[in-house]
Amino acid sequence: MIDKAKAILDQFRELDEQLRQPDITADLKKYQRLMRERRHMEELAEKAGRYVELSEQLSEDEEILQGDDDELKELVKDEIGGLKTALAELEERLKVLLIPKDPDDDKNTILEIRSGTGGEEAALFAADLYRMYMRYAEQRNWKTELLDMSGSETGGIKEVIVSIIGDGAYGDLKFESGVHRVQRVPVTESSGRLHTSAATVAVLPEAEEVDLEINDEDLKIDTYRASGAGGQHVNKTESAIRITHLPSGLVVTCQDEKSQHKNRERALKVLRSRLYEMKQKKLADERAKTRKSMVSTGDRSAKIRTYNFPQGRLTDHRINLTLYKLTAILDGDLSEVIEALKIEDMKIKMDEARVTV
Repeated sequence: MIDKAKAILDQFRELDEQLRQPDITADLKKYQRLMRERRHMEELAEKAGRYVELSEQLSEDEEILQGDDDELKELVKDEIGGLKTALAELEERLKVLLIPKDPDDDKNTILEIRSGTGGEEAALFAADLYRMYMRYAEQRNWKTELLDMSGSETGGIKEVIVSIIGDGAYGDLKFESGVHRVQRVPVTESSGRLHTSAATVAVLPEAEEVDLEINDEDLKIDTYRASGAGGQHVNKTESAIRITHLPSGLVVTCQDEKSQHKNRERALKVLRSRLYEMKQKKLADERAKTRKSMVSTGDRSAKIRTYNFPQGRLTDHRINLTLYKLTAILDGDLSEVIEALKIEDMKIKMDEARVTV
């Protein structure tokens, strides 16, 4: 581990040296990339520096034990035990920090929620999930931007697409992708029978133009009149946008804004993120065809979670987590669930990496 720690410090110093070059600020993209890389390495470098410092101190103490100075020997005997304990703790932390980080974790995210089986009750549940994620984003001081929404007759949501902007948004929410199931007695159910319905959540890393290039000739763009609320504007202006990506067949629509230009911009943002996700998933499948993580972010058809209203219970089936605080969770208190999923994913990565000293 001492050699790895020294290599980390060398890499960190090299980054600092590059950032001090007078011409680096002229290339804004390169400067931002290097600053982002340095920020990601800060804790790793700090722990590596401390590990090297304590290792050298331990070596000096052990040399003293081999010498003839009895007084010094007594002084270092007590110190050695504490140094070994501190080094063992630092080593474990370094192993965790050395696990490759998902480069998309710090990205903004596109959140898509769609009602599934269950009719109007599923649409109402989709609205509950949308509110839950918006409250969580608010608690995290993230900015949210509604890209598109299709409502139901009873005030539910058939489909909603929202951009969430903030540090670590994708890293926090990426394990939310999948089928969310609700068990409760619908307001419309006169007999009071327990009803099961579902909604699907998809979480995509928001792709920037540098991540993915889209050729104009690959796009078919249609305009049409927006439907739903909006009064005269809806009836007279073709502001809604439908973009079809011809090579993949992906179709994105956006009608939330009155401006055709803004709807086109937002639709392209969603399209770029969906294409980026497809590209990343293909790369991941090629690299690790046998990997079957319990907290996989890729399978949207998997039933990942149940929200049971009569028992006030949330169960995440991937990690066998059950919490009896459903009201608080639906009010945005998702931290305990998200943290548990992150810990499980970290354990899996550590087992796969088999980091050795």
